[in-house]
Amino acid sequence: MSPQYTIHATPEAREAGAVDLAVASLPASFGPAEAGSAAVVRVIAGLPGWPQEAVKAIDGGARGIVVVNPAAESVGNLLEAVEASGSAIVLDERWASHPAVAGAEDAVRTMAGRAALLDSVATAPAGTGSGELLAEHLAAVVRLTGSLENLRVVSSGTHGYTVSGRLANGAPVALQGVLSRARPAGVSISMLTDDGGVSVALPEPLAAWPATVKVTGPQGEILLPTLYESAHRATWRRLKEHLDAGTAPSDLAGFARLTAQLAQLG
Repeated sequence: MSPQYTIHATPEAREAGAVDLAVASLPASFGPAEAGSAAVVRVIAGLPGWPQEAVKAIDGGARGIVVVNPAAESVGNLLEAVEASGSAIVLDERWASHPAVAGAEDAVRTMAGRAALLDSVATAPAGTGSGELLAEHLAAVVRLTGSLENLRVVSSGTHGYTVSGRLANGAPVALQGVLSRARPAGVSISMLTDDGGVSVALPEPLAAWPATVKVTGPQGEILLPTLYESAHRATWRRLKEHLDAGTAPSDLAGFARLTAQLAQLG
């Protein structure tokens, strides 16, 4: 039988990451730590200062760390701590962690050299911070496309933002954020090429709602396999794979690239 890893989550992380639900869906993999015993996995909220909290968790003996909705922060010191300790850190990101993103990434990058335009719209409830939404939005887009160039904020306000940029081949990029309760929260990403394109729709991670990934070309339209798994559960399943194998996730390295992209926007 594969090992069960004990966990301890902060109240903020437990709520934001639906930790109880995700762990309950993987009962043979994770379970609560007994009172007074050190947990193998620590779960922290990605509030400002989370990299320092993660370093403390590593110093306390944590072998695995889940960071829920990480704020844009420098992770240089944390990367050093991870390399020295061998701990596995995974980021539970709002949209970028959806299990359908891997297939969408392959489709987008295969066609990116012929891209003519990339357009993306992210929606979150009114009252969400524009900066918070933009970071989560850009995390999903960059996960699919790789680094963007010439990022620039065209407009930003209480109702959302518009950001422009370019793909590696020079094709224009338009990112729009909408803060409203008039439409469901989620993000859509559409890349058009000379003979088709890729469209991706990522839902909120509150339940196992599937993403939609469609690839269009001369052969017609192909719908990639529908995956009924939440981003939260996919994050925990991925952590277990790394803990079992003793391997290091690439989440932090990818996050460092994301923060560099956000730095372009000031």
